Amino acid sequence: MYPHHGAAIITKKERIKLGDEPKATDYFVIEAITNPLTLRIPVEKATELGLRPVISKNAARKVFAVVKDDPVDADATWARWFKLLQDKMSSGDIYEVASVVRDLTYAQQSKPLGPALKRMLAKARLILTSELQLALNIEEDDAIKKLDRALAHLIVEDDEEE
Repeated sequence: MYPHHGAAIITKKERIKLGDEPKATDYFVIEAITNPLTLRIPVEKATELGLRPVISKNAARKVFAVVKDDPVDADATWARWFKLLQDKMSSGDIYEVASVVRDLTYAQQSKPLGPALKRMLAKARLILTSELQLALNIEEDDAIKKLDRALAHLIVEDDEEE
């Protein structure tokens, strides 16, 4: 998992010498599974940059528990809430990303999300479903369906209008 691009596969390890550097550096070459993106991450900084193994099936169940938890309302000012959500997104913690998906899905029920929050929700869903896809060894569509079912309790139907 790479926090900014979701699940990825390490395809190889390369040694690259850049410019006037005295020695070459080892890099992981990773390919994001969500889009055609190849990244090179210095091996010695991989953990610091958030690269980590995909969660286990048991941890995936805990992710769904987070999604099914009660949402947290945006009780702070918009700017403070946005910053809090951004911090959760960049943490690399899948449970934090799951809470962002849950809270933004809930928030969009009461009023439309602005463009920045819509992008954040889309990115959080992409990161979450890509990891669930690999953790549960399922297709992307199935991961999306499982996530949507877990979020169903947040969706308010408009059938009660008169």
